[in-house]
Amino acid sequence: MAARGDGGVLVGRSDSDDLSRDEIFDLISNSRRRYAIQYCKQADGKVSLSDLAEHVAALEHEKDVSEISSSERKAVYTSLQQTHLPRLDRAGVVEFENGTVELTDRIERLDIYLDIVPEGSVPWGVYYLGLSALSAVVMAALWLEFLPTETIPELAYPTAIVVVFAASAVYHTYLNHRYRFEEFDRSE
Repeated sequence: MAARGDGGVLVGRSDSDDLSRDEIFDLISNSRRRYAIQYCKQADGKVSLSDLAEHVAALEHEKDVSEISSSERKAVYTSLQQTHLPRLDRAGVVEFENGTVELTDRIERLDIYLDIVPEGSVPWGVYYLGLSALSAVVMAALWLEFLPTETIPELAYPTAIVVVFAASAVYHTYLNHRYRFEEFDRSE
C-alpha cells in the first residue's frame, strides 16, 4: 500500500516489504480478485485483460466462457481494469500494464490464504488431530497390552498408523490441487 512521503507525494512500497495480514485479507476479500489471481496462477505467465475478464465472468455467472454475454464480460472487464487490478498492482502482487496481467513473486505470500475448504467438510487440522489421538490410543493399548499381539504382529499396529497418515496426506494433497483448480477446468 502506498504511503505519503514528506512532500505529500505518494511513495510506493519496496519489493522487499511484506504484506501485513490485514492487507492480505483485504486483497482476497473480493471474489473477483480471488478469481483473477487463480486464473493467472493457472495461466503461468502473462494474461491479457480480455481473457482474464472472460474467465472471471464465467466463474461469477457459473457459465462456460462461450456462454458469457458481452455485457457480463464488459462489466467484469471494467471492474478489473479500474479497481481490482490496480489494487493488486499497488500491493505488488501483480504487474498490470498495457492490458496484460502477470503475477509477481509476492503472490506466494497469499497462497496459504487461498486454500479452499469445501463446505461441510472437516478442516484438515482437525482431521489430523483426531488421527493423532486415535494413534495415541492404539499405542497406549499396545503398551498396556490391551491389543492382541499373539495373532497379529506387534509392528502391524504402528505400520497401519503410518499407512493411514501417508494415505491421508496423499489424499489431502490431491484434494487441495483439485479444489484449487476445479472451477477453472470447468470454464475452459
